[in-house]
Amino acid sequence: MNIPSNQDTIAAIATGAGEAAIAIVRLSGPESFAIADRIFECQPPKPSQRPPRTFVFGHVLDQDALSANGAASRIDEALLLFFRAPNSFTRQDVVEFQCHGGNIAAQRIYRTLLAQGARPAAPGEFTRRAFLNGRIDLVKAEAVIDMIKAQTQRAATVALEQLAGSLSRSIEDIYANIMSVLAELEARLDFPDDDLPPFEKKHWQPALSHSVATIEKLLSTWDQGRRVRHGAVVVIAGCVNAGKSTLLNALLGQERAIVSSQPGTTRDSIEEGFELNGIPIRLVDTAGYRQTGCGIEKQGMARSDHLRRSADALIYVIDASEPLRELDCLNLAEAPLERTALVFNKIDLGIRVNRADYPSVPDVFTNLTVPDEGAEPVKKIIADLLDCQSDVAAGTTLIGERHRDLLNRTYISLDEAKSLLAMDEASQVPAAIVLREALSYLDECLGRTFNDTLLDTVFSKFCIGK
Repeated sequence: MNIPSNQDTIAAIATGAGEAAIAIVRLSGPESFAIADRIFECQPPKPSQRPPRTFVFGHVLDQDALSANGAASRIDEALLLFFRAPNSFTRQDVVEFQCHGGNIAAQRIYRTLLAQGARPAAPGEFTRRAFLNGRIDLVKAEAVIDMIKAQTQRAATVALEQLAGSLSRSIEDIYANIMSVLAELEARLDFPDDDLPPFEKKHWQPALSHSVATIEKLLSTWDQGRRVRHGAVVVIAGCVNAGKSTLLNALLGQERAIVSSQPGTTRDSIEEGFELNGIPIRLVDTAGYRQTGCGIEKQGMARSDHLRRSADALIYVIDASEPLRELDCLNLAEAPLERTALVFNKIDLGIRVNRADYPSVPDVFTNLTVPDEGAEPVKKIIADLLDCQSDVAAGTTLIGERHRDLLNRTYISLDEAKSLLAMDEASQVPAAIVLREALSYLDECLGRTFNDTLLDTVFSKFCIGK
C-alpha cells in the first residue's frame, strides 16, 4: 500500500452503502475547514470561524454549481460537525458531513470534496493518522479493527478493553521493569571506576522475573483471543445413524439438517454458525462413516476426515445402545483426543457400549431427542474443550498473533539475559545487549518503532473511512 503524505487532506464515506437514516462523509487534514467554507451554505459565521465540536445546519453545494455563474444548486441538507486540531481522532482538523442516507447524496458530497482538493482516503487511513500523530499506539489501533469486526458481544468487550489500554499498560509495565534493570546495569558498565556496589541478583531478579511472569500470562491468552476474534470450528463426526444431525439441530435449536433412520442421509458436510459463551462457532455436521461402494458417500467421508483433523474441537457421536463399532475404534485411533469429546447417544434404548477404552476423553451420555437433556451438556463440554468461560472479567486482555510473536521474542531474550546475569561479571555486556533487544521488541509491539510494511499490514485490514 502506498500512502501519500500525512499532511494531505483526505476524504471518505464513513458509513456503509445502502438505505439508512443518515450517511457520514469525513474530511481530515489542513484544508478541511477551507473546503467546508467553499461547499457548505449556512447562516454566518462560516464553518472555519465556528467553535470546535459544534454542529451547524445547512446545505452542501453541488461541485458543478460552484464554478457556474448562476444560482448554486444544492446536493442535500446536512449537519456539519467540526473538530479542531489537535482535539480530534486524527489530531488534525476534521469535518464530518451528516447527510441523508442512501447512496446518492453521500457519493455526490464525496465527489465534491475530491473536486475541491481532497484525495480519497486509503483503508484505515484515519486511524493510521491517529497512530502517526500520537493519539493512540499500535496496539490500540489494532483494537479499532477488532471492534469493527467483532462478531459477538464478548469480542466487542475484549476489543474495548484493549482500546482503553489494558494490553498497552501490561506491555508498558514489562518495559519499565526491563528498563530499570538495564539502567542499573549500564551505569556500572559505563562508569566502572565509580564507587557502585556489585550488580547482584537482588538488583535484577525481581524485575525480570515479574516481566517473565507477565509475558507468560499474556501468552496464555492467545489461543482464546484467536477464538474470540476469529471463531472456532467444531466438527460433529461419527458413524451413520449415531445421531450427528440430531445433535446439530439440538445445538442450533432449529431443524437445520434432515434426520432419518435411513443410513447415509448426510453425504456432505453441513455448516451453520452459532454463538457459545461469546465465541463465534462454525458448527460442521459431517457425513457418517460406514462401509459403502457409493462414490458420493466416500467423498463425504474423506471430507469428514479432513475436517476432523483440522477442527478446534471434535464431537464424536456414538450409538450407546450398541457395542462400540470397529469403525468407531479406527476413527478414534486417528482423532486428536486432546480436542475430542464423546457423545454417547440413544441411552433411552439401553447402554451396551464399553466406555473404558477412552478414560481420558470427556464424554456425555444423553438422549439427543430430548433437547434440554441433550444439547446443554454438549454445549458445556464444547466450552470446556475451547476453554471459554461464560463471563468476561473487567480488564480482560487477549493478545493477537502479532503481539504473540513479539512477546515470544521478548520472553526468549529475557530468559537469555537471566542466564547471562547469573554467570560472571564478564557476561554483563552481552546481557545488556540482550535486554536492549527485548526492549526493541516491545517498542515494535506498541508501534514506537515501525516501518511502512508493518503499518500496511495492520491498516490494510481496515475499511475505508475508519
